[in-house]
Amino acid sequence: MEYRTNRKTGDRFSEIGLGTAYLFESGMEEGVRALHRAVEGGINIFDLAAGHGDTYPIFGEALADVRKDIFYQIHFGAEYSQGVYGWSLDLDTVKRSVDSQLSQLKTDYIDYGFIHCLDEEKDWETFQKNGILDYIYELKKTGTVHHIGFSSHTPSVIQKVLDEVGPDLLMFSINAAYDSGEGEYAKGSLNDRNSVYRRCEAEGLGITVMKPFSSGQLLDAKQSPFKVALTKAQCIHYALDRPGVLSVLAGTRNTREVEELLAYHDLPEEEKDYSVIASFDPVDTEGTCVYCNHCSPCPAGLDVGLINKYYDLAKAGDLLAAEHYRTLEHTAADCTGCGHCDDRCPFGVEQSNRMQEIRTYFGG
Repeated sequence: MEYRTNRKTGDRFSEIGLGTAYLFESGMEEGVRALHRAVEGGINIFDLAAGHGDTYPIFGEALADVRKDIFYQIHFGAEYSQGVYGWSLDLDTVKRSVDSQLSQLKTDYIDYGFIHCLDEEKDWETFQKNGILDYIYELKKTGTVHHIGFSSHTPSVIQKVLDEVGPDLLMFSINAAYDSGEGEYAKGSLNDRNSVYRRCEAEGLGITVMKPFSSGQLLDAKQSPFKVALTKAQCIHYALDRPGVLSVLAGTRNTREVEELLAYHDLPEEEKDYSVIASFDPVDTEGTCVYCNHCSPCPAGLDVGLINKYYDLAKAGDLLAAEHYRTLEHTAADCTGCGHCDDRCPFGVEQSNRMQEIRTYFGG
């Protein structure tokens, strides 16, 4: 397992985390087995906006003994009074739900208390007006909540929240379909979404990823906007390549699916290559580097995708990205203009010209 550090808090998250929409389907015995295998394999971050209330006793049974070694995202607004997942912005309902979750999880603290599902500005306004935000801050003062995060599918709302408060973590729905404007939660243009990624990276606000498979849409050729099925590894790789991303929280049902996720880091790069998405080519993606590195290997040794990422982040105001660029073994100044990357780029980026642009920007 590989790890990334949340610059806001210093916490190190496994690049692969677990979502909990479907875990309850396996029942207690298999659910416990799956969670044990996840932790054994190095997974240490779990999102607990669960699909069903039966999920919480499974976690309590499986992970209470290793609680100090893992991180929970617990959502203020997700509630389970009817058994299945529900959503509420009523303060008393939220309090009862959080208390119940903590009891069943066999824990007395929350690593990341999440403002849940802020998809519209009116939700953010209601969340504050009803006192839920104040309640989270109260719990932070007492130590029950260690850090504050929020989840959203909507770039414009994310930008508004970031303008008004200083959260420690964002949970955002990221996959190639949504970035291409396809899918139920494909909110905002590619530019809107890229602005979120770059702002988060520049400000040190980490992102945990929900819906990396677009609710299974990308894994099915008949549903995929790219007309081919992507693998889970391709989807995970795409999400991890977005600026700001710390961990991809993939939903899982059982031990077999956990094993599949744990195999990600052992796969050869060609099995993670997601450049097939160029077969569905929205107008605003043409000519845009998506950092896929399908152009590799560069004869001059350049990491073309990483150079592009640092350039985009530096232009967005990320001083740290500029420093990272300057420490690369090979920079845009080493480009020979051979055109190898131009011929291989599935998105029509003239990378040899772009390398000259980047070289000029960074001063050679």
